[in-house]
Amino acid sequence: MNDELFERLAGPLHLGLGGAPLGNLYAPLDDESAEQTVEEAWRQGLRYFDTAPLYGHGLSEQRLGRVLGRKPRDSFVLSTKVGRLLRADPAAPPVRDGYVQGLPFAPHFDYGFDGAMRSIEESLERLGLARIDIAFIHDIDRHTHGEQQPARFREAMEGAYRALERLRTEGVLGAIGIGVNEWEVCRDALAAGDFDCMMLAGRYTLLDASAARELVPMCVAKNVRLILAGVFSSGILASGPTPDARVDYRPATATEREKVQRIAQICARFGVPLPAAALQFALACPCAAAVVVGARSADEIAQAVGSSRVPIPAALWKALAEEA
Repeated sequence: MNDELFERLAGPLHLGLGGAPLGNLYAPLDDESAEQTVEEAWRQGLRYFDTAPLYGHGLSEQRLGRVLGRKPRDSFVLSTKVGRLLRADPAAPPVRDGYVQGLPFAPHFDYGFDGAMRSIEESLERLGLARIDIAFIHDIDRHTHGEQQPARFREAMEGAYRALERLRTEGVLGAIGIGVNEWEVCRDALAAGDFDCMMLAGRYTLLDASAARELVPMCVAKNVRLILAGVFSSGILASGPTPDARVDYRPATATEREKVQRIAQICARFGVPLPAAALQFALACPCAAAVVVGARSADEIAQAVGSSRVPIPAALWKALAEEA
């Protein structure tokens, strides 16, 4: 465990910037606005930045690297992911994988040893940096691969994991992990390999805290850090149960909207904004090194930082626990 790395990762706020919106997730973002978002994150004290080749098919890495290249390298922590290689696609559609007007590349799954090595090299080129601190094996879950998930998991453990483990041993990487939306995959990976951290999206939230039962105690016992993402459950825990609210990248069900409505009412009773409770719930996870928030503007960064600082009475957590 690289303790110094994780101390820097946590930073003064224990918040990190998620790079998917910088890759034009769901809507285009111009270069200037993307740069302003990263600069505002830096100004507000965030020192952890996460990206992936998938995000805008290289666009997020390029944009993030341009700003971070102007910062002292030892003052921040950078993570990216392996598992998809990008191939040039001159006929790239305007929207692919939810990314709008990304770079003209098509992602292809490759969880092999050579694929992971190549992925790290290509990410370094897009970032324009000489070092990546953390590398995650990306999306080896059932949602992504369906019935092929067990085979993809084995491929990753026999290939990409060995590559990242070698790079960690050689000091090229400071830490390695898994980046998924399913806590069960994290559990299986912890049983199969020596990982430092897990990036888990959407499974330690006020709406879905399923990771708390088994994965969190396992991480505490093994001294593995969780980096939590998707803490607003695709937006519903930020906006509230609006008719167009989304959960796990899809429209929220009536049951989900009703549950969030009850959570919001409890928060209102204590005078706490719903987004502040959602964010601080994740920050309080006993093995969380950081919570990653996606943002596409300086205002969204400021809102997230403000939410992390709202005073929350212990009685609110008790009331929410009783609701769950």
